[in-house]
Amino acid sequence: MSAADAENSSGGGSSGGRAMQGNGLRVGVLTVSDTCSRQAAEDASGRNLQDLVQSVLAGTVSAYKIVPDEFEQIKGALVEWCDREELNLILTTGGTGFSPRDVTPEATRDVIEREAPGMAVAMLMGSLSITPLAMLSRPVCGIRGKTLIINLPGSKKASQECFQFVLPALSHAVDLLRDASVRVKAVHQELAGQVHSITSQSGLPDKAVQCEGHGEGQHSSLPPREPRIPSCSRVHAPQARSAVDVTKVARRARSSPFPLTSMDKAFVTVLDTAPILNHEHLHYKDGLGRVLAQDVVAKDNLPPFPASIKDGYAVRAADGPGDRIVIGESHAGKQPVQTVMPGQVMRVTTGAPIPSGADAVIPVEDTELLKESENGAEELEVRILSQARPGQDIRCIGQDIRRGECVLSRGSHVGPAEVGLLATVGATKVEVHRLPVVAVLSTGNELLNPEEPLHPGMIRDSNRTTLLAAIQEQGFPTIDMGIVRDHPDDLLQAFQEALAQADVIVTSGGVSMGEKDYLKQVLTVDLQAQIHFGRVFMKPGLPTTFATAAVNGIKKMIFALPGNPVSAIVTCHLFVIPALRKMQGTADPRPTILKARLSFDVKLDSRPEYYRCVLMWNHQEPLPWAQSTGNQLSSRLSSMRSANGLLMLPPKTEQYLELRKGEVVDVMVIGRL
Repeated sequence: MSAADAENSSGGGSSGGRAMQGNGLRVGVLTVSDTCSRQAAEDASGRNLQDLVQSVLAGTVSAYKIVPDEFEQIKGALVEWCDREELNLILTTGGTGFSPRDVTPEATRDVIEREAPGMAVAMLMGSLSITPLAMLSRPVCGIRGKTLIINLPGSKKASQECFQFVLPALSHAVDLLRDASVRVKAVHQELAGQVHSITSQSGLPDKAVQCEGHGEGQHSSLPPREPRIPSCSRVHAPQARSAVDVTKVARRARSSPFPLTSMDKAFVTVLDTAPILNHEHLHYKDGLGRVLAQDVVAKDNLPPFPASIKDGYAVRAADGPGDRIVIGESHAGKQPVQTVMPGQVMRVTTGAPIPSGADAVIPVEDTELLKESENGAEELEVRILSQARPGQDIRCIGQDIRRGECVLSRGSHVGPAEVGLLATVGATKVEVHRLPVVAVLSTGNELLNPEEPLHPGMIRDSNRTTLLAAIQEQGFPTIDMGIVRDHPDDLLQAFQEALAQADVIVTSGGVSMGEKDYLKQVLTVDLQAQIHFGRVFMKPGLPTTFATAAVNGIKKMIFALPGNPVSAIVTCHLFVIPALRKMQGTADPRPTILKARLSFDVKLDSRPEYYRCVLMWNHQEPLPWAQSTGNQLSSRLSSMRSANGLLMLPPKTEQYLELRKGEVVDVMVIGRL
């Protein structure tokens, strides 16, 4: 809507003689802004909500208005649109926070006749799973007459997310208010049919079945892609509408528009593009596997006092060998109060403080007992048999760590020893880089979940399970987005859900030249994503695609991997995992590469090849041997079984058509050695 349209609509709010469209749903969008002169062109949240109403709800935006953060003006607009315009739905954006000017909830509560608390709760619960700052939002939802009013946050990102949280029940709620009995009955029948289907599969009575996340009943064997929305609610979620044209199959591209990119260039592009994520604070015991975002500096000396290295006697080195009186003992954990004078010694244990007056330790093996107490409990006199030198067998103050010393540098990977160092210096709160959240989905009309029985023409989806396991093994949090049909609408909806929740999206399938391979078109046409490369000169993994999309100014990474199982997991190791390592702050995210000898002859391909192998060591030889995992077809996932390396084979030339057994090659490590 243009600024002129906004100005015209702000008077009476109505769209005049505009014809009703879609399902007849009439919606108003009210933007509450602290800048009264704000223009419609600057209203990103309001314009985005209008687009969502038209594309997702198939409704008509009959009224649009920008009002200042003033109670009476907000209330007046809501009353007019409910009573005079008789809109079915009003979406407000802005004015729901803690600022003194945020009065949208109060104005809304003064207008509505009945509250709809479930919708407010759905928005708050969904938002809290994204950010704890959602606790500062105060949305109000309610009904006036036959109009539903929903308060949304002011930012474009937050308002769209909250819109999606109430979306599963929104159409049905409006139909109930509109007395659309036919549609209401259809929804109830659809729900009943779904419940019956679930109970038939589970063998449980109908009353045992509940929505996912709302009880302990049996869930459907097909989990939803969106973990925050109950599976039963997603039945009515309006489908996203893609702008990709699927009707002109005969006119599809016969050759890829994407140039072949070298593996080296593709890898550098991924690492140069991957952002390092922001920081968070953790308890030191939770820091294992993370990367420090700040130097850790010692607050104290270690040891904080002169300490004995051995069990023996604290002596004065100048006294030399001879008979000495034992004046007491020093044990770890207690500072002695006596001073060692000439002709005296004090018994010490390992780690115990050195008493004042002493400057060396004689080990117990270099002494003889001369005199003891009557009951043998105490040593009274000993003979020192060797000459001590000053400082002998004493750890000085700060010998291990000095106060102010940097014990762990920013960028350090926190392993077991690093956790121990944090404990040593008392760094119980550490600043680390945030871990990227990865959403994984599979595409294909032929795919079934592994739990389902096979049907003609179908196969079980292994890619998603394999990719999730590979990413989880590296310690990164994942979201299972399920299986997506080969249709632009389904792909767009899945991407929208994934982009709202994750930093990185990993897909498999749909990136080649088939007539159902719409994924790249959805990325460019619907999401305005930038495809950095769409083909890589390598084997396996030629159609590997890497793209980025901006979501409210935040860069999201998209890896569209090939559908063949081996191609998917190999390209995950080559591109995805190094990118995730950089995003978590790892100083050198590149994979480890070793030299190894071939234990077999191998023919070279016209493309650089990443050949699955197992590295084996002969302890009498400096280099490991690389053994083949068998047939290297990209559809043969069993060739990855036990593989802990990828042979980095060069392309063939006229001079070199194959490599012989015993030749040395580079191997990328992908598993435990």
